[in-house]
Amino acid sequence: MFSFCAASEVATFAGGCFWCVEADLEKIKGVSEVVSGYTGGERANPTYEQVSSGQTKHIEAVQVNFDKEKISYEKLLIKFLKTIDPTDNKGQFVDRGYQYTTAIFYHSEKQRKIANNVIKYLKETKKFPKIVTPVLKHSKFYRAESYHQNFYKKNKKSMKRYKSYRSSSGRDKFINKYWKNFKFNLGFRDQYHKPSLETLKKKLTKLQYYVTQEDGTERPFKNLYWDNKEEGIYVDIVSGQPLFSSNDKFKSGTGWPSFKKPIHKKFLVEKVDKSLFVNRTEVRSQLADSHLGHVFQDGPKPLKLRYCINSASLRFIPKNKLIQQGYENFLWLFEASK
Repeated sequence: MFSFCAASEVATFAGGCFWCVEADLEKIKGVSEVVSGYTGGERANPTYEQVSSGQTKHIEAVQVNFDKEKISYEKLLIKFLKTIDPTDNKGQFVDRGYQYTTAIFYHSEKQRKIANNVIKYLKETKKFPKIVTPVLKHSKFYRAESYHQNFYKKNKKSMKRYKSYRSSSGRDKFINKYWKNFKFNLGFRDQYHKPSLETLKKKLTKLQYYVTQEDGTERPFKNLYWDNKEEGIYVDIVSGQPLFSSNDKFKSGTGWPSFKKPIHKKFLVEKVDKSLFVNRTEVRSQLADSHLGHVFQDGPKPLKLRYCINSASLRFIPKNKLIQQGYENFLWLFEASK
């Protein structure tokens, strides 16, 4: 049984063989206990034989007791996802069958919203476009037989069997190939706190401050990136939030950097701008609320959008420096464009 404290929370995940998921999650700081078991079916107290033979619709899962003051549910969920293949609905690796499929079982409305947000984020990165791992309401969880609990560290024989299984199953190979250099930026919004205007005045140049904080506009053809053709991404000069890719940059003839679309639309905020006595659509960054420029309806097909952006609101990160500067999970932009 779990031992609860005031900061204790429970999470339930299914990721194929529970030996492997249990072993991975037990090593996380803030996790006090991981139990292997069965969930999702209707039969009471199912056995391993019944689950593995398909006599019941339970799947192998783990229930995790963790200290939410040491690790958030979101971070725990991300660590779990990095142990599985979320695009496979036939099972996990060499283990085929319903009992080895993946799922996230939420215990609260907060967990449900976080899980759906993480899955949505993964789909939008396009590295994992066909996510099939469902987010389901938690149902009765049954503890698996005692010989399944902490299987990997029972004795030398079970440890050897566990290591051999991980190696031959393809799990570790998949993790190293798809997850090793992938980083989530989900927590960025909660962690980012915009500096005071006084601090920004010291951090930014006069032009950068004028554009981002005073809704200014720089001169056309006399700015840093209007004719930049190098591969990379453009981030908010204030927060570092990724905004645009060089893949979507085009020559508009206006003298300002122009893009067909943002990396993710949710990274931008659009507002009505009546400052020139006509309605225009202003574009601001989501996190720092930096003024970036405007979006117009005269861009190239098929979207016909032109994001006209001030260079002074941006910082350019070349493709070959994405990993070095912590933006390696945006390398997919350039892999997809080949």
